[in-house]
Amino acid sequence: MRHPQNLFLVGPMGAGKSAVGRQLARLLHLEFLDSDEEIESRTGVDIPFIFEKEGEAGFRKREARVIDDLSRKDGVVLATGGGAVMDPQNRNHLGARGFVIYLHTSVDQQLSRTRKGRDRPLLDSDDPRVVLESLMAIREPLYREVADLTVETDGRKVRAVANEILDRL
Repeated sequence: MRHPQNLFLVGPMGAGKSAVGRQLARLLHLEFLDSDEEIESRTGVDIPFIFEKEGEAGFRKREARVIDDLSRKDGVVLATGGGAVMDPQNRNHLGARGFVIYLHTSVDQQLSRTRKGRDRPLLDSDDPRVVLESLMAIREPLYREVADLTVETDGRKVRAVANEILDRL
């Protein structure tokens, strides 16, 4: 099977980037990387702590450095954070260094998938739906701009999404 050297997954929180990325990496015998996990590994603290101490701007600076580093590797599947596309430099790095896959999901599905998690600082709100709708309105055009391929994930199992990506590569 032929496949691009690097696959980069973008999309909103709850789209399944990490789960689908792990599955793709296994199927393609590539290394799986997660930019959020790498940030936590480098700092020794979790993302909510970074947001608390440095704000979103501080987190985004760290994220940009990590995406620059990880996107330079060869033979990787990289799951990015939901807001990574906000930085034009991140979009440039991803688009120039690999094949970008946008995992699209609805706000309803995002709410369902993120309801139990406590590690999403942007959802620390009285009305997560409003937050997710606002983020989607801003970010979706950027996901679509950078994407080489868009795949729907609503109501689908990880394996089915990964298989569709493999079929479409």
